[in-house]
Amino acid sequence: MKRKLIAAIGVAGMMVSIAACGGSDKGGDKAAGGNDAKELTVWLTVDAQNNWPELVKAADDAVTKKHPGIKINHEYYGWPDKNTKLDAVLATDKAPDVVEMGNTEMISYMAKGAFAEVDASKFENSDKWLDALKDSVTYNGKTYGVPYYAGGRVGTWRKDIAAEAGVKAAPKTWAELTAALDAIQKKKGDKFSAWYQPSPDWYAAMSFVFDAGGSIAKQDGETWKANLSSPESLKGLNEYKNILDKYMHGDKTKDESDRPVVFGQGKSATIFAAGWEGATAADPKSDKVGGLKDKLENFVMPGPSGKPLPVFLGGSDLAIPVKSKAQGVAGEWIAAFTGAEGQKGLIAKGNLPNNKADLAPLKNDPATAVPATAAELSYFVPTAPAGARSRRPRSSRRCSSTSPRASPWRRPPRPPTPRSTRSSTPSDLGQGPAAPAGPCCPHHERDR
Repeated sequence: MKRKLIAAIGVAGMMVSIAACGGSDKGGDKAAGGNDAKELTVWLTVDAQNNWPELVKAADDAVTKKHPGIKINHEYYGWPDKNTKLDAVLATDKAPDVVEMGNTEMISYMAKGAFAEVDASKFENSDKWLDALKDSVTYNGKTYGVPYYAGGRVGTWRKDIAAEAGVKAAPKTWAELTAALDAIQKKKGDKFSAWYQPSPDWYAAMSFVFDAGGSIAKQDGETWKANLSSPESLKGLNEYKNILDKYMHGDKTKDESDRPVVFGQGKSATIFAAGWEGATAADPKSDKVGGLKDKLENFVMPGPSGKPLPVFLGGSDLAIPVKSKAQGVAGEWIAAFTGAEGQKGLIAKGNLPNNKADLAPLKNDPATAVPATAAELSYFVPTAPAGARSRRPRSSRRCSSTSPRASPWRRPPRPPTPRSTRSSTPSDLGQGPAAPAGPCCPHHERDR
């Protein structure tokens, strides 16, 4: 189940009314009850089961040490069917006590009052949660979940093609980027894409909007008002269109679902994409260039503003259903699972942490510097419940990271393509080479 914006991008004045969220109990508080629960049921996706079961056990051990005799049940689900089962069980008195949610799935449940409010101060580094992840668990100023882990976007390019064009280093500024792309485009000709950027990729389009100081919508009390016609937003959309016009010479009507495959065909030099996409392109199944793995380099994508281009952060959150009879213990389990040791374990598996304190050291490690730096400046979609819509993912697999370990990435379905960015023509590491593709998991879709 994924989040979809109902507001058509480029249509101004659309008003979205937000219903008040029900329930005021705070999960993890004694007032919420459930501190003497004899049983706890935790729903996670198969990512945890397959890739970091020891972290789950560590959280279990922390809770059982404090509550001897408690029984902890685990159920694991694939992303395509998780929410269908969750919706069904939430209508009964057998709701789980902890449930993993994609960060873009949270809004519809928060708006309906399905999740208990939590006291963020009870969770380590909550004052340093990554901005986009904090936004994903916040509704009407209240917190209804705890960020779990994250994954973002980076620039990936063919350093061999850059060298052919006389470019010796990855760009650090917008001027360096456009100069390099100009040189590559001139060298390779107009049938080649110096930057392969499918125009319907609204994640990239919105990066330019936020970079220019614009936004998708602005909140006024309990109402959201579309903001894509603001001067700042239009400036960002125009910058995005300029990239498409100058450097994108592929099929501009295609979306980004097969971008790694297209990139692997060797007819483009640069992509701005989820960290795993370059590694997927270099996988022998997609690599039509030969030895592509050793020809790729990742970098923090600079923006026209002079700052890194803001990235959409995907990831997972943990929530406590309001019908849980063990909200207190559920909060303790989440605190143990997402605390310092838990984040350390998730980082070791190739994930980005949920907070800036744990992210900071990664910026100094060449193996993680690029995604960690890129993740610092992020954006999230408006938490407007009228925009929430259920949808099954089109496909899913474990997405490889740009490190030998796997790095997560999740995102919502695509709203209508901004008309102002359509062309008139129809048609997670480091500053080194991307590592080979990793195994697949049901969590990380290739869609979208």
